[in-house]
Amino acid sequence: MDASTCLWFLSVCTCLAHAKPTLRKERVHHEPELSRQPHEDNQSYQYDHEAFLGKEEATTFDQLTPEESKARLGKIVDRIDSDVDGYITTDELKAWIKRVQKRYVYENVAKVWTDYDLNKDNKISWDEYKQATYGYYLANPEEFEDATDQFSFKKMLPRDERRFKAADLNGDLAAEREEFTAFLHPEEFDHMQEIVVLETLEDIDKNGDGHVDEDEYIADMFAHEDGGPEPDWVRTERDQFSDFRDLNKDGKMDLEEIRHWILPQDYDHAQAEARHLVYESDTDKDQMLTKEEILENWNMFVGSQATNYGEDLTRNHDEL
Repeated sequence: MDASTCLWFLSVCTCLAHAKPTLRKERVHHEPELSRQPHEDNQSYQYDHEAFLGKEEATTFDQLTPEESKARLGKIVDRIDSDVDGYITTDELKAWIKRVQKRYVYENVAKVWTDYDLNKDNKISWDEYKQATYGYYLANPEEFEDATDQFSFKKMLPRDERRFKAADLNGDLAAEREEFTAFLHPEEFDHMQEIVVLETLEDIDKNGDGHVDEDEYIADMFAHEDGGPEPDWVRTERDQFSDFRDLNKDGKMDLEEIRHWILPQDYDHAQAEARHLVYESDTDKDQMLTKEEILENWNMFVGSQATNYGEDLTRNHDEL
């Protein structure tokens, strides 16, 4: 590659690393802890505040008066009511809580959105993404013959297309904000689990046999030195592989075993918190909340403290 091509190549690598993070190296995806605060409603609603608003926002609650907090809470409730029927269900509350906990994901998407929405129609088509990411490569493939060992565009392009189509729920090959978020951060979305598991297998399965054996599992987290001994933690991971990863004891992990490893079925904090908020505020016991019921119990949701939603509610909320 000449100097200009090399610079473009490096810039694309940087862009992809920023815009489309790979799965974390430890691979395992856990639900985020809503809070380390004790859940003690008779003493404090801090746990509920952090769950409903996010930890960072909850720390600034004391900047607002009770009247301001209630007024802004009312606007938040309107956003939670996704079907605009005047009632907040447990599922709507759960969806809101999950969004709050994943806020960093939406902020990341907001930062890169304009880089890909080339025609500014508030959607990103597959063609737009492909042109923005691979356009130079597709126009000048001969210049990348020496780069294949570092960065395989031929492999990345179909893999991205497969992931894009999985995220594109309505099948129009044009990703709206939520669909593009699922594309960039598939580990955060239930309907993208198949892609997360498959890409993990492809990343680790170096011999291409469709399975992950013990050596491949170890190589994903530890690079052997020539003739050097394995640290104790690596020997522990080998035990983990044989005892807990290789469930059918055939010496390798298949897709289902990889799913069991990287997507453990942990306790659903968002579901539990949503049920708790409904139970504590549902005065007529119809299993749903009205805005009036929420505002009546407003201190459980926001307290007489400050929230950054004051700013958020005056700006574009597409990223939330």
